[in-house]
Amino acid sequence: MASSDNPEIVERAIKEKEEKEDKKDEQKGGFLEKVKDFIQDIGEKIEETIGFGKPTADVTGIHIPSINLEKADIVVDVLVKNPNPIPIPLVDINYLVESEGRKLVSGLIPDAGTLHAHGSETVKIPLTLIYDDIKSTYDDIKPGSIIPYRIKVDLIVDVPVLGRLTLPLEKTGEIPIPYKPDVDLEKIRFQRFSFEETVALLHLKIENKNDFELGLNTLDYEVWLSDVSIGGAELQKSAKIDKNGMSYVDIPITFRPKDFGSAVWDMIRGKGTGYTIKGHINVDTPFGAMKLPISKEGGTTRFKKNKEDGGDDDDDEE
Repeated sequence: MASSDNPEIVERAIKEKEEKEDKKDEQKGGFLEKVKDFIQDIGEKIEETIGFGKPTADVTGIHIPSINLEKADIVVDVLVKNPNPIPIPLVDINYLVESEGRKLVSGLIPDAGTLHAHGSETVKIPLTLIYDDIKSTYDDIKPGSIIPYRIKVDLIVDVPVLGRLTLPLEKTGEIPIPYKPDVDLEKIRFQRFSFEETVALLHLKIENKNDFELGLNTLDYEVWLSDVSIGGAELQKSAKIDKNGMSYVDIPITFRPKDFGSAVWDMIRGKGTGYTIKGHINVDTPFGAMKLPISKEGGTTRFKKNKEDGGDDDDDEE
């Protein structure tokens, strides 16, 4: 009898073959699933054992190591803690400084270093504010003022298992836009007068045009009378100049009136003489030490004698 004459036997044989293959596939699939679960379980246990975790960061300080009329150098201290057993790369640092929603400066520091395993370290982020850029962009920000700021920092780290993470930080504060003090040589008071050598005190008025006080420490200067230099010096002088206030400083100087030619007679007759003064003052401020220029050109000053020299010491003592 031909096989085609017994269809039930053929059909049963095919069915049994298919069932065997399905069972084989099930066993194979089950094995793969078990392997997959095993690998995942091992990975989780390794992760738990090794202890990978997310680093933390905090802004611990903001310093202004240098500030003058042109720019302010700022350093942001960020304390970063790496809880992981291996060093991790600090991929990038993005920073933005803004004032009342307006950008003052921004930048990117690539490949910023490596964070040590199981350690903490302070990452220093240097940035610079250029005052001309700020004043040209925002004309309502005036020299001498104090403006609020917000510093935003994004630290981007690459942690095994966890991948690339961004640690956002921000800090607020205030920063000045310094303005140079105004200086006037109000009078020159003779202490000893002769054509060969005259010893005098220069009576300076220094006006602080800033919204913060200045603690005067030193003053260096050079003075010209009638376009003739009478010299200069550096003076150690302690004085406080209130915000938007003024202070008076006496500085000693020695010069030779005979070098002035005909202008010396105007001095003697008390008509006054033209002067120029240039120099710097070193001051302490709430924002750190500053070296600020002082200058005055085309001014006019008077000469006064002491009473013992026959002068009228009336005046104008402030």
